[in-house]
Amino acid sequence: MQITTKVFGKIMIDDDKIIHFPKGIIGFPDLTEFTLVHDEEKGTDSIHWLQSIQEPAFAMPVMDPLIVCPDYNPEADDELFNVLGEIKPEELLVLVTVTVPKDLTQMSVNLKGPIVINAAEKRALQIIVEGDEYKVKFPIYDILNKKKAGE
Repeated sequence: MQITTKVFGKIMIDDDKIIHFPKGIIGFPDLTEFTLVHDEEKGTDSIHWLQSIQEPAFAMPVMDPLIVCPDYNPEADDELFNVLGEIKPEELLVLVTVTVPKDLTQMSVNLKGPIVINAAEKRALQIIVEGDEYKVKFPIYDILNKKKAGE
């Protein structure tokens, strides 16, 4: 299928690359079909985009939380993950949303609301992590700059 996106223009999406969110995502319960897109020039170890299939103008920047928070290990009730089907640890992908304001020094990720994807079954959900251990706005600008400089 072909869609015209806000970020990448016209792109082709294979049916086997569509990720189903049975409960939608927080704030957008009606958006249930997404795909992950990344900038080919920057590779797959940077920011990806969670691109809506139903609403081509809607895409959220996401990234691997371990890049900016190496000890990230949120816990949630096992019941929440039932919608993902049979889960094998090696097939689990955890992403967090990235906020990129005009002032890039204020860039942050939401460690409180990770997106969990069962890559084998192409099913996903967004959860809310209980407790105060993880922040909704975890600053990442300095961390990314240090990584870029090789520190």
